[in-house]
Amino acid sequence: MSNIFPEKSKPRVVVVGAGIGGLTAAALLAHRGNSVLILDQALVPGGCASTFKRQGFTFDVGATQVAGLEVGGIHHRIFSELEIDLPAATPCDPACAVYLPGENTPINVWRDPQMWQEERQKQFPGSEGFWQLMATLFAASWEFQGRDPVLPPRNLWDLWQLTQAIRPSTLITVPFTLLTVGDALRLCGVGNDQRLRRFLDLQLKLYSQVNAEETALLYAATALSVSQLPQGLFHLQGSMQVLSDRLVESLERDGGKILMRHTVEQIKVENGKACAVVIRNQKTGEVWTEEADHVVANVTVQNLVQLLGENAPTGYKRRVNKLPQASGAFVVYLGVDASAIPPECPPHLQFMYDANGPIGENNSLFVSVSHAGDGRAPAGKATIIASSFVDPQQWWTTADYAGLKQKYTEEAIAKLAQYFYLKPETIVYQEAATPRSFAHYTGRDRGIVGGIGQRIPTFGPFGFANRTPINHLWLVGDSTHPGEGTAGVSYSALTVVRQIDS
Repeated sequence: MSNIFPEKSKPRVVVVGAGIGGLTAAALLAHRGNSVLILDQALVPGGCASTFKRQGFTFDVGATQVAGLEVGGIHHRIFSELEIDLPAATPCDPACAVYLPGENTPINVWRDPQMWQEERQKQFPGSEGFWQLMATLFAASWEFQGRDPVLPPRNLWDLWQLTQAIRPSTLITVPFTLLTVGDALRLCGVGNDQRLRRFLDLQLKLYSQVNAEETALLYAATALSVSQLPQGLFHLQGSMQVLSDRLVESLERDGGKILMRHTVEQIKVENGKACAVVIRNQKTGEVWTEEADHVVANVTVQNLVQLLGENAPTGYKRRVNKLPQASGAFVVYLGVDASAIPPECPPHLQFMYDANGPIGENNSLFVSVSHAGDGRAPAGKATIIASSFVDPQQWWTTADYAGLKQKYTEEAIAKLAQYFYLKPETIVYQEAATPRSFAHYTGRDRGIVGGIGQRIPTFGPFGFANRTPINHLWLVGDSTHPGEGTAGVSYSALTVVRQIDS
């Protein structure tokens, strides 16, 4: 197979990976008049925001909530440009109910700012100075982000976009650029509040991949505030797959093509410029080279170095190899009778347990629960998805993979049974995924998830740029803009589209 691109007069763009970042970039580029081909080795598009079905249940693979659906939010902006309807969704309120060790009353992260303020003042007395600092930094950061700066800038056009986004009101963030959340806690006199720190560790791990002591303060200000009005987190009607489906429909309407079960084995580079990709059809084994004017890689930065092979710039490769170990995920998917779900159960919960047992790096579970009529379970049934961050290495080196997986599954269900009514008669279906599962189905290096930890050296102005050192090769996804549901990766896609159009 060759010559997939029908019109040589149009710029030809190959997008590697059909996660939300890749689909968004592909749909926008096709809508703006480019010839676009998107390739993915998986069965269905969506990457870590895809779904699978079992015995009438629909399970979200990884991502279970969406930010940016509000008017002016990133998904709203992108779907408006594409002239397609946003999927139906309900706001998550509370965005999350957090249970700390030994506690039976949750910390509810309410969508209403006044309710959230009252909740945190009750839960963490004396901490309001810290929260007000976060609110101030968020307001300035959000205003800055709303003008679409390019971070980090890599040429004069990027730098111009960055300077255009700066206003005197946004400069308040500058003195805080090199501080972590841990620094801010100490600055505000609550550095020794262990309960507050546990709460922040739990919440930040979902977004920044690291704990409060390590998370860059300016990143955390956005991550911890995006669940309140006028922003918010949303639960999609049907499943996370509807987001991918809408983007694929837009892509194909505008003449773009998507090929699933096709693996990109190499990105070719000539004279410092990406010029083609080597593709293998998984069904037939056929291998061919497809030329391109631009290559957009919706892969981890580790996968990008592998795809470049000997063409990977030495400094870039060295930086990637020096990154701290990224996290993997262990996930339990349960199809249950509705009687297993407590009354008024929120859609998202976080549980932190005393440090005994194998569950996760910080002994916690993030749990998503379907509600009646949301399209994820048959009548009278529900889904429970529980995930924990884990060290991916042990899943590749263990001599007893099946035994380790069973141990984690049993431990997770036992922990969940402290809140849900989980008995053999209420569990209709169960399945588990490990880093090896994610590596197999998504192609992500070692099955890592969630992106690069948002420490000072790797966040925002110091992170990995969308514009790579190789001309016409672009990086989108959670290696460049993690967190906030699917909002971050969509923002990275919009940035690349603007850069290609510039």
